Amino acid sequence: MAVELIVPAVGESITEVQLGVWRKTPGDPVEEDEVIAEVESDKATVEVRAPASGVLGQVLKQNGETAEVGEIIGYIEEGVTTSGAQAAETKADAPEAGVASAGASQIAEPGDVSSAEDPERRTAAPSDGKQQERSAAESAGDEVRVMPAAQRLLEQHGLKSRDIRATGPGGRLLKEDVERHIAGQEAPGAARADSAPDAGADDREEEAVPMSPMRRRIAQRLVEAQQTAALLTTYNECDLSEIMALRKAYQDDFQKTYGIKLGIMSFFVKASIEGLKAVPALNAEVRDTDVVYKNYFDIGVAVASGKGLVVPVLRRAERMSFAELELAIADFGGRAQENKINLDELQGGTFTISNGGVFGSLLSTPIVNPPQSGILGMHTIQDRPVARDGQVVIRPMMYLALTYDHRIVDGREAVLFLRRVKECVERPARIMIEV
Repeated sequence: MAVELIVPAVGESITEVQLGVWRKTPGDPVEEDEVIAEVESDKATVEVRAPASGVLGQVLKQNGETAEVGEIIGYIEEGVTTSGAQAAETKADAPEAGVASAGASQIAEPGDVSSAEDPERRTAAPSDGKQQERSAAESAGDEVRVMPAAQRLLEQHGLKSRDIRATGPGGRLLKEDVERHIAGQEAPGAARADSAPDAGADDREEEAVPMSPMRRRIAQRLVEAQQTAALLTTYNECDLSEIMALRKAYQDDFQKTYGIKLGIMSFFVKASIEGLKAVPALNAEVRDTDVVYKNYFDIGVAVASGKGLVVPVLRRAERMSFAELELAIADFGGRAQENKINLDELQGGTFTISNGGVFGSLLSTPIVNPPQSGILGMHTIQDRPVARDGQVVIRPMMYLALTYDHRIVDGREAVLFLRRVKECVERPARIMIEV
C-alpha cells in the first residue's frame, strides 16, 4: 500500500518550502520515523520523516523545487522490501515468453525483438557492462545516486543532479562531475555539440543559481532594516588581557567541571547584559507609535550555518551561568552546521551579538535584526601596541561596533553602552559584583 509523504508544517504563516535534499532514492528501504528528506523554509531546515516502513517509491518533487505545506512530495510502498521491489522491476522489464535469451544474464530491452533473434547482437550486447550501467542510470533520470561530497556541492550551488552527467560506477554522480559542471567543462567522453566555436565567441560564463528560501529571507530582512530604521554605528576597542589571564588560570578546572572550554563569548554576553541594563532603550523595540521596553534579556547569537547566517536566541540569558552560556552557544554552533536549529529557537530576541572576528574581520558595521534596536559586533583579537601608564605595551585588543536604531537610541546612550561593555570586559570582576 502506498503511504503519502506530506510536507510538514514548518512554522506559523509559512505556506511554501523548498525541497532541500532527498536522503533516499526510489527503491531504497526506509524505516518508520527515519529522516528521508529535508525541506527549507525562509527561517529553518525541517526534516521529513517516514510515516511508515517500506521502500521509497515515486518521488514527485526534486531537489530545489518548491512545494506547499501539506502537499504530497512522494510515496512509501508500505510492506515492500528492496528485493521485492527489484524483482517486480525485473519482471516488468523482462521480455515475453518466446523472446527470452539463452543466457541468464542477458535481458533484451522490451520490444527489441531483433536483439533476441540475432545471435550476434545477443552475444555482443552484454560485453559492454559499463554501457549497460550507464544506460540504466540514464533511463532512471532523476533517480541517479548522488555521492555525499557531490550532494554538498549541489546544495551549495543550488544545482539539480538530473542536470549533470554522472560518470561514476553504476551511474553515480561524483564530486568531480559537479565540479566539471560548475567549471563549464565536458565530462570525459562526452560529445561536444560544437567542437570548433567561432573565433569571436565570448568565452565569459555566467551561472544563474536560485536563492534558497533562507537566503531570500536574510536579504529581505537586511533591506527591511535599512529601510525602516534610522541606523547608525559607533565604535570602541577593548583590552582582553584580564579575560585571557582568567581563561589561562582556570581553563583546565572549568573544562574538567563542565565539559566545555571557557571561551570569550560568555564574557561578552554578560557584559552586554550589563550594558543593556544601563541603556534600556537598546533592549526595546519600536511598535507602531510605542516604544516597548523588555524587562528580560533574550540575547541572539549569530552563528554560521551551511545555508547562511542564523541567530538562535539565549532565553533569559541574565539567569545563565558562564558554563550554561558556553554549552548553549557550542550546541547552537554544532546544530547550525547540521541545519538542525529549531524554528522556535530563532524567534524573538531582544538584542544580538555577532562575532565576525572568528572569520578574521578587523572592523565591520553590523546591521540590526528587526524589530530589535541594537546589535554588538565583535572582531578579531590582535596584539597591538597601546599606551599604559606612560609606557607602550603590547596587549590583545579587539574593536567593538554597536549599530543602533537612532529613532529611540541617542548617540550618547550608544557610547555609554559601549563604554559599559568595555569596562566589564577589561575588568571582568565587575560582572560578578555588578558595579
